[in-house]
Amino acid sequence: MSRVVSFVIVSLALSAAAQAQWTGKAELGILLSDGNTEAKSANTKFDLTHEGSKWRNNFFVGALYGENAEFSTAERYEARYQADFKITDRMSWFTALRGEQDRFSGFAYQVTGSTGVGYKFIDSPTTKLTASLGAGYRRQKSEILVKSEAGEVIDRLDGEVGGDPVATLSSNYEHAFTENTKLTNKLLAESGSDNTALQNDIALIVSMSKTLALAVGFGIRYNSDPPPLAESTDTLTTVNLVYNIQ
Repeated sequence: MSRVVSFVIVSLALSAAAQAQWTGKAELGILLSDGNTEAKSANTKFDLTHEGSKWRNNFFVGALYGENAEFSTAERYEARYQADFKITDRMSWFTALRGEQDRFSGFAYQVTGSTGVGYKFIDSPTTKLTASLGAGYRRQKSEILVKSEAGEVIDRLDGEVGGDPVATLSSNYEHAFTENTKLTNKLLAESGSDNTALQNDIALIVSMSKTLALAVGFGIRYNSDPPPLAESTDTLTTVNLVYNIQ
């Protein structure tokens, strides 16, 4: 997924939110350092949901970029779409599609399509917990990162293209401590014969108004069998400005 494609996806998401009754949030975080230490980083997320009488649609897109004084150190783009058909007030059947390009993960791309069952375990005014269990197919292309002594990626060698059936697990947890403070945690796991991929994002969100909030988040990504010269675990700490779309 190129930057141009990512920009188009974000534009379409915002257009859809403006034309329909979509709710959700947009996040943006920027770090600029100059002087003795030079570094730049930015991350953005759009998480939109449309709730109907029988269908619930969720669209997510995110991007991360970072560089030091000499070269880029992070570049990741991700998009997810999930449609849930409501069987009962608590149970639903979902179909989902997820794509990711992380230029520093050792994978040129990863794409997963899945389907399965979702359930609302907790749905109170202060606490919400939903989880989904499914099965699908994942296609991915590995690449070998060639780095200089300073750590700069100077070349990317094409690896194998493969695919395998996967089991998927996801959960979404929210708890409101007060009217202005809440904790969120999102988990996504995919397990197949090639590897098991896990990502978890936890955030504390403090509202400043009905539309603006601050979010302090910590994310972890783990792959049980990454390509050669790639790390199995990535972590990310963010401080973002949040705009609530209502």
